[in-house]
Amino acid sequence: MLKAVIFDFDGVITDSEVLHLRAFNRSLVPFGVEITTKDYYQNYLGFSDFDCYKALIEHGLLKVDEPEIPEIIKEKSRIYEQLARTEGRTIEGVHEFLKMLDGNHIPMAICSGSLLVEIELMLDEAKLRHFFTTIVSAEQVKQGKPHPEGFLLTLRKLNEICQSPIAANECVVIEDSQWGLKAGKAAGMHVIAVTTSYDADQLPIAERIVDRLNELTINDLHQLCM
Repeated sequence: MLKAVIFDFDGVITDSEVLHLRAFNRSLVPFGVEITTKDYYQNYLGFSDFDCYKALIEHGLLKVDEPEIPEIIKEKSRIYEQLARTEGRTIEGVHEFLKMLDGNHIPMAICSGSLLVEIELMLDEAKLRHFFTTIVSAEQVKQGKPHPEGFLLTLRKLNEICQSPIAANECVVIEDSQWGLKAGKAAGMHVIAVTTSYDADQLPIAERIVDRLNELTINDLHQLCM
């Protein structure tokens, strides 16, 4: 039985992956580093900001020490906020899908590798904040996706506020990347992929793949959890 839907944020709720890439690259200008679009989507898209910069250090591209990462993240977040206010937009079909879930009294949460301030900004701008009872962001976990920590924490938070207990296999996770899908599956949840960032053949572990969320019905979601 379906009892909750947990969303990734970037690439699922908002069309913001390209904004993150631009913000990363602007923050990296002083260090003479640039991430290509191909490299970002192949290697970094599913990472939190910290894990992305850490990977760049480990790959020998970013010549700084790991303790310097938080300062770079602050600059990246400042740049992203400017871009989000002027260029951020909700992905087509999302609002209708959220309204359908709300009308069926299904709790909704977000589990994202983005910072909370970035998520809240985009939700407020799109007037979607009221749909989500719980938000788990990068600052709240030690291990990012594909580790399941974020989804398990989201489930614990949902169970703190929902009247009836929710089991992992009663949750549907919606993701746009292999990292997120692996994390949802490792948490014992059902996983659906949207093809906003990757083609369907790059998301083989998803139980269902759609181009837009409003292709899904409430019965589709219930059937996954049977």
